[in-house]
Amino acid sequence: MDEHRIAPRHRVLKGARIQFGGGSIDCTVRNISETGAALDVQSPLGIPTEFTLVTETDSRPCRVVWRKEKRIGIIFEKQEDGG
Repeated sequence: MDEHRIAPRHRVLKGARIQFGGGSIDCTVRNISETGAALDVQSPLGIPTEFTLVTETDSRPCRVVWRKEKRIGIIFEKQEDGG
């Protein structure tokens, strides 16, 4: 299968949270790269296009680029420098 991603992804299996508008949803990071990730979710319904992905060690703004039955693909947005 041809690889069309900008950066190679690495398989992982770690818990994370999708945070948005004062709420959050548990998810599992299935693979990750410098530019994005694939997340397993109970249902993609109700997950906004833009949110913050929170892991044990990091918090990154994201945007959804595809959705399947129980998985979503995201890209990491560029973080604004605080000054």
